[in-house]
Amino acid sequence: MDKVSSSPTTFPVLHDMERENRGKGNEFFPEDSFKSWGEYGKAFLRTPFRLKERMFTRSKDYMEIVEMKARSNHQMKKTLNWLDLIWFGIGAVIGSGIFVLTGIEAREEAGPAVVLSYVVSGVSALLSVFCYTEFAIEIPVAGGSFAYLRVELGDFVAFIAAGNILLEYVIGSAAVARSWTSYFATLCNHNPDDFHIIVKNMNPNYGHLDPIAVVVLIAIAILGVFSIKASSMFNKIATIVHLFIIAFIIVVGLINANPENYASFAPFGTRGVFKASAVLFFAYIGFDAVSTMAEETKNPGRDIPIGLVGSMVIITIIYCLLASTLCLMQNYKTIDINAPFSVAFSSIGWGWAKYIVAFGALKGMTTVLLVNVVGASRYLTHIARTHMMPPWFALVHERTGTPLNATAAMVIATSVVAFFTNLRILSNLLSISTLSIFVLVAIGILVRRYYSSGVTTKENQVKLIVFVVLIIGSSCGMSVYRAMSDGWIGWAITAPVWLIGTGGIFFMVPEAKKPKVWGVPLVPWLPSLSIAINIFLLGSIDKDSYVRFGIWTGILLVYYILIGLHASYDASKEVESRHCMSQYLDKEIKSVEEEGKN
Repeated sequence: MDKVSSSPTTFPVLHDMERENRGKGNEFFPEDSFKSWGEYGKAFLRTPFRLKERMFTRSKDYMEIVEMKARSNHQMKKTLNWLDLIWFGIGAVIGSGIFVLTGIEAREEAGPAVVLSYVVSGVSALLSVFCYTEFAIEIPVAGGSFAYLRVELGDFVAFIAAGNILLEYVIGSAAVARSWTSYFATLCNHNPDDFHIIVKNMNPNYGHLDPIAVVVLIAIAILGVFSIKASSMFNKIATIVHLFIIAFIIVVGLINANPENYASFAPFGTRGVFKASAVLFFAYIGFDAVSTMAEETKNPGRDIPIGLVGSMVIITIIYCLLASTLCLMQNYKTIDINAPFSVAFSSIGWGWAKYIVAFGALKGMTTVLLVNVVGASRYLTHIARTHMMPPWFALVHERTGTPLNATAAMVIATSVVAFFTNLRILSNLLSISTLSIFVLVAIGILVRRYYSSGVTTKENQVKLIVFVVLIIGSSCGMSVYRAMSDGWIGWAITAPVWLIGTGGIFFMVPEAKKPKVWGVPLVPWLPSLSIAINIFLLGSIDKDSYVRFGIWTGILLVYYILIGLHASYDASKEVESRHCMSQYLDKEIKSVEEEGKN
């Protein structure tokens, strides 16, 4: 919040008062606006004023790092190093995406060229990783992209992103949990529907109920709240086993490769490659969960770049090898969409190997679920610290040093979705949510580097806004044109506009802020390219998924107008009043000291 000073001397007073007030009131809705229906009515009538005030309010680094953390009562334990983060990164990502969606996209959208789809998605994910890394080092808190956007784009944008972040984790974990059931069925020589409760009168997309997915989620959540270090150790051991099994799949699969299966490499053309890329981006989701662990990292400046970038490079290589191996083992037309790798080994006469593959997939999905549960609860914790969600979710357990309430809430929500909804619906909706957030984070990097209140002139501020609009507009143009046409005229118009927007920032807008420890290379080109690729992939997602996404965004707006806006407004004003009080006390103390000297 721009009006609030970040002076370290004032915050101990604020923290003590915060802890004192926590024992007095309602932890769920403690704000003044919710003390009675009368107070809420008064607050609601001031919605336009409050909305305008919050839309243009930006937080500060120190507020997120110190003041927001203090609202959890207890600190999270700093126990992780760069190696832990690499293992968490690998464990967070390699799961149902590669072991399930590869088969679906190879068979229906891309053919053997699915390997190129993984390359496109991997490049997009790596560009986003760079943006996340700079933020995670500069603002090492559990809030991840929510905290970054609060600082650079303001409260309102951060809240919309926050809702989609939570949706991302709920849907992602639900999709992985349902995939867990599919591979468990393969391990038991059963069809996945043998473990589902099928409701005949319901839409098949929602009528195959999955109780095993719910049990797995609850078990993982128990481990997640017990200890972050214990979770790290479990993840490390499981991921090592998983990598050995992946090596087995690649080596044995390539030994049994049939080059004829690559005769028709891209049967659906480049449109199929990009359409598959948009869905397969799901396979890279999870690395942002690692950024939420910055608050529990011993040396963020060193550990986060190595952990995030290192794990993403390793993951992209593994994905390309696995996708190539699958399509060399079996013709893309006959790939099984439920358990592609297991069935592929059966097709070459290695039926026994499908049990190893299924076991490895289960290991991978278990670690993905673990990191998702850990990451989701950290996001919700920091969102609740701002009072955009009830502050009850922000509490950290004194003994375990983990956010117990937030973990329970996210697992309950995820279990409900996993119980009802099939994987394809989940993966498409997840890709929209995630790609949108990554676009905002890349925009946030541009704002962070080229705009600073009191430093950037009005003229340069206007230039920055115009050039960012050109980048976004041209990226949208490329995405729409690609979805509607295979020609080149649209590219001849939109690509130069993108170059003008990016080059305009580079040549005409001076940098207002340099990163203290580590920064994104090639700014503004790399963040701008991240924006373009992510928006481009958004254009490949089906219409129904956008309808569901629009409904969810509408729900978020209603919640924000009715509750989140007023709660966060009250919380911010409370901080400002405490800050004024602490400033007054500081002046009085200095005045007394000076009188004593005289």
